[in-house]
Amino acid sequence: LGLGLLCTVVYWTPVALENKFLISNAIAWALGMVSLGAISLGSFQTGTILLAGLFCYDIFWVFGTDVMMTVATKVEAPVKFLYTAPPSDTPKDYPFSVLGLGDVVIPGLFVRFMAKVDEVLQPKNLSYFTTATFAYGAGLAACFGANEMFQNGQPALLYLDPSLVGSALACAAVNNQLSEVWEFEESSEEKVEEA
Repeated sequence: LGLGLLCTVVYWTPVALENKFLISNAIAWALGMVSLGAISLGSFQTGTILLAGLFCYDIFWVFGTDVMMTVATKVEAPVKFLYTAPPSDTPKDYPFSVLGLGDVVIPGLFVRFMAKVDEVLQPKNLSYFTTATFAYGAGLAACFGANEMFQNGQPALLYLDPSLVGSALACAAVNNQLSEVWEFEESSEEKVEEA
């Protein structure tokens, strides 16, 4: 409680965000971890539909409007992770690279879900959780690479969602468990434990 109150007081002090982005990141991280522990996708199909919907949502709001860029650069709230932008010859209006909390939590729920798939299906060839973790890292690297290449904000879910769902389905095919993964529901854990 004391640490939380200290972070809150430091965060709301009238100091420029450049001087307190680590506190903002700590609060965002805490919100993200609580969300990952409290929310469950329920089934693979639900996760896939959620990621597909947010894929379209993210692309529209980043490329179709200036709303996401405005929120990312003008709203001072712990709903994003801020990273010091790499040095560049081109001056930037905003000194940070930004990753929205939704770009961590929603894909993180899918990665966590794949850990449950691992526990229940016990794959013989490739771990679903390990594959999803690497896919998240690869998708994020692709997003940051595109951000630097095009010098323009990128919708992270454009890169994360296909890498996560695609890698999960590819891993299921390698493990010869495609139908089991596609039909997997968290309640099926109880059925396996009872058998």
